[in-house]
Amino acid sequence: MQDPRIDKLAQQLVQFSTNLQKGEKVLIDVAEVPDEIGIALIREARKAGALPFLKVNHAKLNREMLMAASDEQYEAIAQHQLNEMKDMDAYIALRGSQNITELSDVPAKSMELSMKHLRPVMDYRVKETKWCVLRWPTPSMAQQAGMSTQAFEDFYFDVCLQDYAAMLENSQALVELMNATDQVHIVGNGTDLTFSIKDIPAVECCGNYNIPDGEVFTAPVRDSVNGVLAYNAPTIYRGIAFDNITLEFKDGKVVKADAGSKTDDLNKILDSDDGARFIGEFALGFNPVIKEPMRDILFDEKIAGSFHFTPGQAYDEADNGNRSQVHWDMVCIQREEWGGGEIYFDGKLIRKDGIFLPENLQKLNF
Repeated sequence: MQDPRIDKLAQQLVQFSTNLQKGEKVLIDVAEVPDEIGIALIREARKAGALPFLKVNHAKLNREMLMAASDEQYEAIAQHQLNEMKDMDAYIALRGSQNITELSDVPAKSMELSMKHLRPVMDYRVKETKWCVLRWPTPSMAQQAGMSTQAFEDFYFDVCLQDYAAMLENSQALVELMNATDQVHIVGNGTDLTFSIKDIPAVECCGNYNIPDGEVFTAPVRDSVNGVLAYNAPTIYRGIAFDNITLEFKDGKVVKADAGSKTDDLNKILDSDDGARFIGEFALGFNPVIKEPMRDILFDEKIAGSFHFTPGQAYDEADNGNRSQVHWDMVCIQREEWGGGEIYFDGKLIRKDGIFLPENLQKLNF
């Protein structure tokens, strides 16, 4: 008997997140997930009158493709995928993973080459289609989270089946506040950071693009960032695991980057191009169910009482002009048990130890 939560999730993705309409084409991109969720999505899309298309991925096969990547190969792949994406109205991706470090031994030059060619595909998908991307619970993810498989599955569906419509409504006050803010000051353990977000739009993300969700993002004025930021959430990028990254900024640029034994790897990524040492996104996370990091950014960037400060590419919706093949959401958790911290907007304390203080923001508190 199929878990009824699978059907509810498919309904949420089709009816709310992508709001599929009759006659629209949707690309359902599944990677190492059970057939049941793919079937549920296909059926739900058809129920809405949409036309489902299917794409199947596998991490080991993707690794083999990347190991000896060439310009000719990925230029052709990118053109094929871009043509496919241009024929779609919507995109839903579910990504499972048995090994989050499957790509860790792919040569850095091969990763950079593929990302360079495939960036236009992702840019078109983000800008021109209705889309939603989410993970699928696996024993590997449960292990990352330090939970049993059953407990993690229950956690996953609790997160994914929240009332995102209500969260979207409650986030509007934070959007308005950020749109009215110039100077931001963040302090915490090892952190003293200042920057401006003046005239850069704030955008709410509450189930309409990612599941799980729960953030409002903008970007700093590109050259305004100064100070030091000590991230305390573990992260993974290009298949490499990092812990306790510290970045020092001067006039917007990362002038010093430390990650202990992984410092060389960190700096190689930040040297990918001119924009990788500048910040493309600043966001406040407030999903009330997600409390602890698990080295999976779709979850970690939404942690209650967190913020992320992202080296690399800015989003068009909140554009500070920074361009890069890198977009690395590094997370800092400021709840009291994680060392606390404070965020000031134009000199006013708006969040302390991860808790919003203004009355009109308190519905976002965990």
